[in-house]
Amino acid sequence: MKVSISGSPLVSRPRKGLSITTIPVKDDTGLIYLVWFNQEYVANSLKIGECIKVHGKIKKNARGIQISNPIFDKGINNKDEKIGRIIPIYALTEKLNNNEILKLIEKALMEYVDIVDEILPHDIRKKLDLWSMKDALKNIHFPKNKESYLKAKERLVFEEFLILQLGLLIMKNKNKKSLDGIKFKKTKEIDNFIDSLEFELTNAQKRVVDEVIKDMESNKMMNRLVQGDVGSGKTIVAILAILKAVLSGYQAVMMAPTEILAQQHYESINELFEKYNIKSELLVGSITEKKKQDMLCNIKEGNIDVIIGTHALIQDAVEFKNLGLAITDEQHRFGVKQRAVLSQKGYNPDIIVMTATPIPRTLALILYGDLDISVIDELPPGRKKIETYAIKNSMRKRAYNFVKKQVEEGRQGYIVCPLVEESEMIKVQSAIELYEELKKEYLKNIKLGLLHGKMKSKEKDRIMNMFKNKEIDVLISTTVIEVGVNVPNANIMLIENAERFGLAQLHQLRGRVGRGQYQSFCILINDGKSKVSKERMKIMEKTNDGFIISEKDLEIRGPGEFFGTRQHGLPELKIGNIFTDMETLKMSQKIASEILKEDPLLENPQNVKLRNKVQSTFKDRIDDLIMN
Repeated sequence: MKVSISGSPLVSRPRKGLSITTIPVKDDTGLIYLVWFNQEYVANSLKIGECIKVHGKIKKNARGIQISNPIFDKGINNKDEKIGRIIPIYALTEKLNNNEILKLIEKALMEYVDIVDEILPHDIRKKLDLWSMKDALKNIHFPKNKESYLKAKERLVFEEFLILQLGLLIMKNKNKKSLDGIKFKKTKEIDNFIDSLEFELTNAQKRVVDEVIKDMESNKMMNRLVQGDVGSGKTIVAILAILKAVLSGYQAVMMAPTEILAQQHYESINELFEKYNIKSELLVGSITEKKKQDMLCNIKEGNIDVIIGTHALIQDAVEFKNLGLAITDEQHRFGVKQRAVLSQKGYNPDIIVMTATPIPRTLALILYGDLDISVIDELPPGRKKIETYAIKNSMRKRAYNFVKKQVEEGRQGYIVCPLVEESEMIKVQSAIELYEELKKEYLKNIKLGLLHGKMKSKEKDRIMNMFKNKEIDVLISTTVIEVGVNVPNANIMLIENAERFGLAQLHQLRGRVGRGQYQSFCILINDGKSKVSKERMKIMEKTNDGFIISEKDLEIRGPGEFFGTRQHGLPELKIGNIFTDMETLKMSQKIASEILKEDPLLENPQNVKLRNKVQSTFKDRIDDLIMN
């Protein structure tokens, strides 16, 4: 719209680190306010009576009609005007504005775009009708129209995905060709062990166990991802694999992200292996130095069959006599290098990585392209649906009364907060603040406990064991209880500021209850006012299916947080979106397979530039696989 400046600018500073610049403008229809945040320089660049063109989103509130952070052009006939063109919006840092970045990009393109390397072979570009890199770069920053922008984006997204797929497939192909893996012996003892269990495996568990056993009995190194929803029974699959490894004369190791979870696995394994002559130990950071040294010596000499632990397992001092199986639980909590260090402590041991973050299978095949995938997509019979309710902040007192009622009936519960301590920047309830408040008011006659990530490991374990032993009725905690905590008597989960969590994380937290015989409940206190926030709460109320929730999480938030590439050890995506660009992703996987079928090490002249890009993108994960 064309407007004229009708009044002097007003700069207000409602709090430290925030300035708001407001300038009134008008046209024939009336008055509107232009508002900029932390851009005080605008106040000096516009004068009363000056005519400008403005573009932005119009909003109406109590202060009138506003346009926040608008793009504007001074002078109606400015030949470099931005209004009416497609203008990129860049991520900015302090004291830099979008116009300055635009000028820098424009200059960089003028000087360097002609020397940009073209790494896609000509026949692939021709086959898929893809633009050159030179044209793509020009039009992603300064497109002539929407069609030009989409063609530029298509080219850049395809190349990004192709490099990703080539790297993953090279790793997967290398693993498949590995003929010097351990061939574990066949034994009927696994069937006998399954028959002796107090519960029957689900069909999904049986299928996954068969896949794992088949891998272990082959002479190829197993690299398998076992994924399943919260409570689907991944641990028993791991235990059966451990039993097979030990009965074949090998050591097995299992790494968990927290001492609490490692302790639980250790107790489960000891209980189930009681009738076997299997020696297991727990290696965590909190054990005494003397016990640790004795343990390290026994592991090295092969006197310990099964070692359960945390990050302590990947220290240089930990040496195995004959490691045959390495399992990583809740794999998204570990980096790729940490998992690699664990597996390198043996000679090509079989690898299992487990995750309770359900991922739609199509995406899992792409995200974990270097692993074979097993999915436990069925919950054990008899598990009751966790009744989930999203409530407003005003109903908080009623929620606490409900928690109190459950405790009076003999149950236990969790109350989860997003922060450890009170924050000036983020106005949400902290765990410490809430603990003090509830102790004095709503839950003053109930035994409360406080748990958060800033506590030392020994203190966290002490609090958790008190909760397990019913010495604590309600545990007020941060998300440290998100993974692996198993207290069957706990039947209520109350989550403060639920709008601050992703759906997948809310689902993980909810999975801490519903593990016993009692009807369980999850209460989400939602302080968010947005449509998206309300939609997310409705999804949690409607379904307990983690796979449905993960798809919705992707749909609403995009893959950024959910598929944080760093947690999976993948190169960071700059422009591609695993969810919205699915068709391009599938095409890149198909083309990558075709390229590697003809040229497994990318040695042909037309693929050398692709090879160099794959190496620089994946760095030390790929060098030893494709370097001669």
